[in-house]
Amino acid sequence: MTSVSTQMLLVLISLLLVLPVVEAVEAGDAIALLLGVVLSITGICACLGVYARKRNGQM
Repeated sequence: MTSVSTQMLLVLISLLLVLPVVEAVEAGDAIALLLGVVLSITGICACLGVYARKRNGQM
């Protein structure tokens, strides 16, 4: 069984391959995209942490 970080990396790579190729990306668009990706991954990890704590009976 693969680890969670490996699975998240595979999902991120597959999403990036599905996105259409943009020839002229402005700096604001790139920053917004990176910020969105970072916040999404942080949110997913936070939800997984809450789920794991509930499952172990710590909450």
